[in-house]
Amino acid sequence: MSAKIPVTIVTGFLGSGKTTLLRHILDNANGRRIAVIVNEFGELGIDGDILRGCGIGCDDEAAESAGQLYELSNGCVCCTVQEEFYPVMRELIERRDHIDHILIETSGLALPKPLVQAFNWPEIKNACTVDAVVTLVDVPAAASGQFAANPQAVDEQRRADPNLDHESPLHELFEDQLLAADLVVLSKTDLTDAESVARVEALVREEVPAQVKLVTSHQGRLDLDLILGLSSASETTIDQRQSHHDHGEGDEHDHDHDQFDSVVVNLPVVDRERLLSVLHDLVEQHTLFRIKGFVALADKPMRLVVQGVGQRFDAYFDRRWAADETPVTRLVLIGQNLDSAALEQALQAAVVEG
Repeated sequence: MSAKIPVTIVTGFLGSGKTTLLRHILDNANGRRIAVIVNEFGELGIDGDILRGCGIGCDDEAAESAGQLYELSNGCVCCTVQEEFYPVMRELIERRDHIDHILIETSGLALPKPLVQAFNWPEIKNACTVDAVVTLVDVPAAASGQFAANPQAVDEQRRADPNLDHESPLHELFEDQLLAADLVVLSKTDLTDAESVARVEALVREEVPAQVKLVTSHQGRLDLDLILGLSSASETTIDQRQSHHDHGEGDEHDHDHDQFDSVVVNLPVVDRERLLSVLHDLVEQHTLFRIKGFVALADKPMRLVVQGVGQRFDAYFDRRWAADETPVTRLVLIGQNLDSAALEQALQAAVVEG
């Protein structure tokens, strides 16, 4: 009988750097045959499209060489275990002799515990094991008191900013992602100072068991030996980790999905500076947690990837537009109580008139 396939679950709040870490793993796989499951909140499969640039795809040729990419699009793996996740795992198990590792990137709004528990289902348990749950923490965001593992800091932030009235469920979700962790990666350390890194490390350490290691990273660059091959068998201990969203036997699973909105905006070619200016204004005017998407610029043959958390935006060119593609701008905005018409109207100001 073949050895169990190790599975690494990468979780973390919106914008913490999960896709960047997965890109780093795939770019440095060194012959490992890796299958990837991507779970996104919203209608736009941006993360999956970015990962395809690492040589992983959904056609048969890619499946034989580099693994395969599966996208689950309803926003929460734990809520689609039977409908989507379980069939994908069955397919991967059938190909177990051709797979060395499975990576699962959860949505930033997903609970990792129910997903880990699914690996105790007999058919999955006999073939796979959770090598580790890796939870990413956005250090600059946590240091500012946004989604930090410190209720006092969150309360102070809420009182200072009326836009954060709905912070409590987000804080609980953030804590539950930490409670499931076998390894915590403090990400984006290059965007802050050593004092902030130390403060966030202390806050996170209060939330996780002593045996859980913390490592720092920027741009997802980590030695793969720190991430893969941890042999945690997390499915055997996950029931011992009490979370905010645990339910009694027979209770329906629910963690306030209706508190989060996603709005997809499609635009033609835009002006980069005007777009970023509008996005900064929208973050101030609306309760937006995450903005990401692809941008078409009038003077560039390359596709621009834009990702934003709070007032911090990153942008980089990932590839040329294909010959058979029409360059278009597609953005997904994730937050609470969003007015889709107002957001789309504001973004029209960035459009370059033909």
